[in-house]
Amino acid sequence: MNIVLNPVIINSVIAVIITVLICLVVSTFLPGIERKYVHARIQQRIGPPVTSPGIFAPIKFMFKENIEPNSPVSGLYKALPIVCFLVVLCLIIISTPQLFAIPALASIVAIVGLLKVEEVCYVLMGALSKSIMSLPMPFPDTIKGAVHRDSERSFIEDLSAKRSLRMIAYGSFPLYLALFVPVTQARSIFLPTIVSYQFTHGPVLFTASGIVGAIVFFIGYMIMLNEYPFSIIKAKSDVIEGPYMEYASKYRAVVYITRGFLMFTLAALFLVLYCGIPLFGLGIIFAIIAALVFVLFMGIFSAFTPVFTNKQLYPVIVGLSLLGVLAIVLGLL
Repeated sequence: MNIVLNPVIINSVIAVIITVLICLVVSTFLPGIERKYVHARIQQRIGPPVTSPGIFAPIKFMFKENIEPNSPVSGLYKALPIVCFLVVLCLIIISTPQLFAIPALASIVAIVGLLKVEEVCYVLMGALSKSIMSLPMPFPDTIKGAVHRDSERSFIEDLSAKRSLRMIAYGSFPLYLALFVPVTQARSIFLPTIVSYQFTHGPVLFTASGIVGAIVFFIGYMIMLNEYPFSIIKAKSDVIEGPYMEYASKYRAVVYITRGFLMFTLAALFLVLYCGIPLFGLGIIFAIIAALVFVLFMGIFSAFTPVFTNKQLYPVIVGLSLLGVLAIVLGLL
């Protein structure tokens, strides 16, 4: 039986693939731009090459020797960086107009669900590793003042897992509130309606609720990227790299690539939701500009702030959540 493929579907698939490839290539430069042209300039140093963090570092890790961390479910532990990459890939595909014909995917609910999966991966990364620098440590902690239990021992990644769970519970709440600000104005959770509403009434960004929502979205953007001052799950002073600590070789390469990809993807989602510009044609250029602006402001903000502890994090998250609620109320009015 001959299978005849619809040319429209073929063209749509090709357009999505080309868009994803362009976004992926551009995203590999974003971590280097942040470190070279923002952090290094502020700290008055030369900084690494732009291509180092997002391109040459993953290539280098691809050829490194892999390790076998002590994990109760090593297969799942190794697969989690790939799951994170696939989640970000789905988010970038949702931002393209070719996917707007599928309501189940082109909706705020789908975006929130995928972002939650990405967050849960951090918890699992920390919970499934029972190593310290790739070496098992079966003996109990005998430091004076430590809590001694015969049945269990706390590992470095356990700290990041508990902190990740905390961030899932309340840390990322402002970002999800910011996602619903355009919903209150367009009166729909579906991306095609949100985009068409802004084509008729103008960008949500240029309204009172849009301005407040954009501020909340940007801070939520930094929280999702675990960037200073919200890098509580991987503060180098006590848990080194947190949930990423035991990943090596190609798995660490995927981690590096995913971070830059997420930086670009969140900026593209902001462009769709707050400006009504989907990721296609000139929309890709606007998305690149938005990603550069986000990276610039994130680099400046993070360069002048220390890591927040829980004492500082709680009031900041509460204040941002109240701003998000205010933006939603303004949108309803």
